[in-house]
Amino acid sequence: MISKIKNLKTYNFNLPQELIAQKPVSPPDKCRLLVLERRSKKIIDDKFLNLTDYLQQGDVLVFNNSKVIPARLIGRKITGGKVEILLLRQIKVNIWECLVGNLQIKKQIGTKLKFSQNLHGKIINRIKDTAQIKFNLSSQKLMAQIFKLGQMPTPPYIKRLAKQNEYQTFFAQKLGSVAAPTAGLHFTPRIFKKLKQKGVQIEFVTLHVGLGTFQPIKVEDITQHKIHEEYFEIDKQTAQRLNQAKKENRRIIAVGTTSVRVLETCSNSKSQISDLRSQKGFTKIYIYPSYKFKFVDAMITNFHLPKSSLLLLVSAFARTNFIKKAYHHAIRKKYRFYSFGDVMLIK
Repeated sequence: MISKIKNLKTYNFNLPQELIAQKPVSPPDKCRLLVLERRSKKIIDDKFLNLTDYLQQGDVLVFNNSKVIPARLIGRKITGGKVEILLLRQIKVNIWECLVGNLQIKKQIGTKLKFSQNLHGKIINRIKDTAQIKFNLSSQKLMAQIFKLGQMPTPPYIKRLAKQNEYQTFFAQKLGSVAAPTAGLHFTPRIFKKLKQKGVQIEFVTLHVGLGTFQPIKVEDITQHKIHEEYFEIDKQTAQRLNQAKKENRRIIAVGTTSVRVLETCSNSKSQISDLRSQKGFTKIYIYPSYKFKFVDAMITNFHLPKSSLLLLVSAFARTNFIKKAYHHAIRKKYRFYSFGDVMLIK
């Protein structure tokens, strides 16, 4: 018998289709804000433009500066059949691991694909559900064609073609994500200006978001789920500044679950006061209820899919019953959900 906290059914909920946001509000900082106070169990409805009302001088906001690749490419086989691929991970300068829309294609090593007059590819290998495609271009020339031809890899619940600037944070710098770190989409230069006026410190880490972010958990016992692997990095200077803030008892507020994963991955809990180690690599950190947070004091995050690892992460942070109560409240109040939806501050 699986306990309630470990049972996947505990993390399911019904969401009316009309609450799934199909596009961001304009400008994106005009979305709604739901504030959850963990100690008092209070839920507050507000506007995101009022975010600084809940922050204080010395707070540190940590953002993920990963940049989204327009990773969905439409092409054709030499025989004429239409093919859609999704770039997942660069293996070499001209070789990418991809999902290929046509299942039969995956079995056809050697199949040639044409995406434009300038861009061609060939399937050279197959690993489980993915294919390796070798392109005729490499490095900057390849990336230029991808940005020219590619579509933004929005999740399947978004039924419209998103513009590149809609699915990209304005502060994105390091190319590598195939899904947006969506909590950062709400932030604008106007909000950054308000943060600085308040005396809030802004820091950046990197985690390249993978497709696994949107994959639902399929095992009944959540402890048996295998999390996806994602590349991350945090440089020495950033780690030092965050450690100093922590020693001064200033709040570390992660913007997005991706930033949470970087900070918790890099936190050294062996010391009396948790500190960060500068590092880069791949993380498989899996955060679910019963996890003890080492570095993050508060978080800003979107509303997440049922039965997802992201919902488990916020449930671990704010307690499962409180998150369920907050989600029911958000549905009743008609908040907009998922990637282009509204935002929560959990403090």
